[in-house]
Amino acid sequence: MDIRVLRYFLAAAQEENITKAAEMLHTTQSNLSRQLADLESELGKTLFIRGKRKITLTEEGMFLRKRAQEIVELSDRTENDVRMMGNTVSGTIHIGAVETHAMHLIGCSILSLKKDYPDIQYDFFSGSIAELGEMLDKGLIDFALMVAPIDMEKYMYLKVPVTDYAGLLMRSDCPLAEKKVIHPEDIGSYPVFVAHQQAESNSLNSWLGKYAGTLNVIAGFNLITNPSMLIDEGFGMAFTFANLVNTEGTNLIFRPLEPRMESDLYLVWKKFDMFTRASNLFLEELKRDWEGMHK
Repeated sequence: MDIRVLRYFLAAAQEENITKAAEMLHTTQSNLSRQLADLESELGKTLFIRGKRKITLTEEGMFLRKRAQEIVELSDRTENDVRMMGNTVSGTIHIGAVETHAMHLIGCSILSLKKDYPDIQYDFFSGSIAELGEMLDKGLIDFALMVAPIDMEKYMYLKVPVTDYAGLLMRSDCPLAEKKVIHPEDIGSYPVFVAHQQAESNSLNSWLGKYAGTLNVIAGFNLITNPSMLIDEGFGMAFTFANLVNTEGTNLIFRPLEPRMESDLYLVWKKFDMFTRASNLFLEELKRDWEGMHK
């Protein structure tokens, strides 16, 4: 397989039509059909179900689409990084992060770096710990801002000089809103949303203790934005970290958990990874900015 053929495959999968895909790729329908047939022959698998008006992916085709997207993206990134090497520091730094107010610190360092290196670009991805780990391992992001616990044997890391603490986001007319802090026994059968990162780390079950079995989970979530809208309409509450939703002037309110449930944060990257000059400068900026905050 080469990159060009994978691009052909992805275009056909996106358009679900050989003619439209060929037009998008500025090639002929016969050439595209031949390239796809050769790819299927090379892999020994049928990738498309060919109908009269549209083509759809088989199970093998859906698997290849996911991997092909990763390969093409990594190829494009590598080509761009090499092209940008030279006297002028430029290129794109790819940063993944869980939802955390520590992004304010990342933003401050980026602003400082921008003064001396205005050509550096940034690309951000928000996801769960599992998603970030997978993207980091595959080289799709350069850095990941993650919540402990993390397998530190796999990565190099920089400890973030702040911690996150969890609580419940709810409507201000919820009975629990009358409390200053929320204890495990207060949750009862209230319907709750639970963040994927909290479920993955098992931190919530540890906090709940003997009350974990009675938790009424109505949904998991990746980002708090959509659950907060549902909560605003009166649908459930959400376990989330502080300072992610601005509750001022809204029907929402945040109450911290007691005992306090805190999480350490780390910026991690792959061991023995070859950084671009831009990524090295970014990391050095963070180290300078955070060093004094740790003291």
